[in-house]
Amino acid sequence: MNDAAPTAGLDLPDRGTARDRGELFALEAGTYRAEISSVGATLESLTVGGRDLLVRSPETGPMQFHRGAIVAPWPNRIGDGTYTWEGQELRTALTEPERGNALHGLISFQAFTPATLSEDELVLRTELFPSPGYPFHLLLTVHYALDPQEGLSTTVTARNLGARDAPYGACPHPYLVAGTEPLDTWSLQVTAGTVLTVTEDRLLPTGTAPVTPDGELDFRSAKTLGALFLDHAFTDLGRDAQDRVVVTVSAPGGTGVELTAGPECPWLQIHTGDRPEPENNRLGLAVEPMTCPPDAFRSGTDVVRLAPGAEHAASWTLRGW
Repeated sequence: MNDAAPTAGLDLPDRGTARDRGELFALEAGTYRAEISSVGATLESLTVGGRDLLVRSPETGPMQFHRGAIVAPWPNRIGDGTYTWEGQELRTALTEPERGNALHGLISFQAFTPATLSEDELVLRTELFPSPGYPFHLLLTVHYALDPQEGLSTTVTARNLGARDAPYGACPHPYLVAGTEPLDTWSLQVTAGTVLTVTEDRLLPTGTAPVTPDGELDFRSAKTLGALFLDHAFTDLGRDAQDRVVVTVSAPGGTGVELTAGPECPWLQIHTGDRPEPENNRLGLAVEPMTCPPDAFRSGTDVVRLAPGAEHAASWTLRGW
């Protein structure tokens, strides 16, 4: 990774024009093409051979449903937007007011500055300043790299610029597209031993349960989704020889998409994207490798304690065929 200085005022190649979500940066490698917005460092699109591997947001207006978002400094939800850190009760804004939760962190609509840009690599940075609900000071760096064989790799690094330990967590939020066929015909394969149980109304954790072998949540062998509703967080994830969790989503026509993530992500949220609007319903499968589970800032489960000056990095890859 090139750690060059910020590029304000430099004539960079392939920089997009100003738009509702900032500049749009294009990366290319082989038959892959990726587009990333400067607002939120959002992955707007990823294609292979011209085929979309992700659900896109409309070109104008804000990103929708966190499609392609980088989520930090916490993934998923904080119930009531209230948590306690080192004896101090903190309250952040309820960004999911219908459920009374603070959803998906603080950076999805924050401007990022390009530090490195080439044909197949982009580094974006933003500084998250202390706020009443998150009184911690972070530098966040998002590194995208596109490879003609391996697809798109992403690394999100947080550095604590403050003088006190900070709670931290992160995840991506891509909606994977296996093919042109409906989601109900796609198959999913991933190994997970435990699922988080949640309340029906607010999707807040109540405990954990084992994944029943051959039950509806057992995807150790590829299984067609059908009409199954998923909005579940899994852990005790199976891993390959490189210690990565591997999620494969395939369509009947032979196309598919694969997401892998490293050991720094012991949790995995999978959501079938069910929406009340027909035009948005079940368009893609959200697959989110997470460093900590939903409501972790209240439970403390797997929350990263980021010491002053310390860094935390999490990585994942996306490839398609």
